[in-house]
Amino acid sequence: MRLNPIVKKDIKVQSRSMKMSWGVFSYELILALVFFLSMLIIRNRNMYSTDNIYSAMVWLYPVLAVTQFVILGIVTPVRTASSISGEKERQTFDIMMTTSMSPFSVIIGKVMTAMVQSMFYVIASMPVMALCFVIGGMSWSYLFWFLAISLLISLFSASIGILCSSLCRKSISAVIMSYGFYLIFFVATALPGILYAATPRYRAYQYGTTAAPGSDPLQNLFLFLLVNPAVYLTEFFSQIMAGESVVNGLSDSIGVGQQKGLLHLVASGNTWMILSTVLFLGISFLFLWLAARRINPARKAFRKRK
Repeated sequence: MRLNPIVKKDIKVQSRSMKMSWGVFSYELILALVFFLSMLIIRNRNMYSTDNIYSAMVWLYPVLAVTQFVILGIVTPVRTASSISGEKERQTFDIMMTTSMSPFSVIIGKVMTAMVQSMFYVIASMPVMALCFVIGGMSWSYLFWFLAISLLISLFSASIGILCSSLCRKSISAVIMSYGFYLIFFVATALPGILYAATPRYRAYQYGTTAAPGSDPLQNLFLFLLVNPAVYLTEFFSQIMAGESVVNGLSDSIGVGQQKGLLHLVASGNTWMILSTVLFLGISFLFLWLAARRINPARKAFRKRK
């Protein structure tokens, strides 16, 4: 299989730079600080308790995992946000587009470079993460789930950054726009459900003064949470650590379980996680396609002729 030339060049150049080494050092230092702080909290909480301190070690897994997810979510779009706009600032973008590579291959190469760098940091953190499984007694299958979620977060974050990079001429503008997209996914997707929960109709449902809540189609506004990264990670760790579904509890609290509606069907079992994963993958590839379409020189030439 032929390796993407952009991935080959960028990885070779960055592996020779001290930035990669300092990046891994900073990444491991943050994880080490979080690990020792978590151990200190666990020790203090169990100092006057008869419970076995090793039973509390399982909580190192979500703490360290969330720490890494936050770092990946912050750093990855910064890398890809400066990939296309950085080429424009260095005035090498036109030269790159004269090669035999298609626009989509260029986008994939930039995204794969950022993902390889992110996964390099994640794999370098495996000795620290392994302590959760050796001491805490967790199943090793959770480690592979952690790697899979890390890949998904890297792809999703990189797709946002590359789309913003293709839309902006300056790297700083692309970075700011990337975090604006984050705000949409984290906040805007939760607003419809929050606004619905604040309506008098919903409060009337809760106090039982009107019809059953499952009969209200407006409750499907909570389905926007399918593309909320915070809800996705909360559901993931809730099912692993407690064996319970937060989304299913939400649907029961608003009375959806009384009427087997769409939200209840989506929230049952692992349907929410599967559907949410598919949506995140679909959004990521949509952003990659839009970015490739944006930088396509043939499309720009056609628009000028028209």
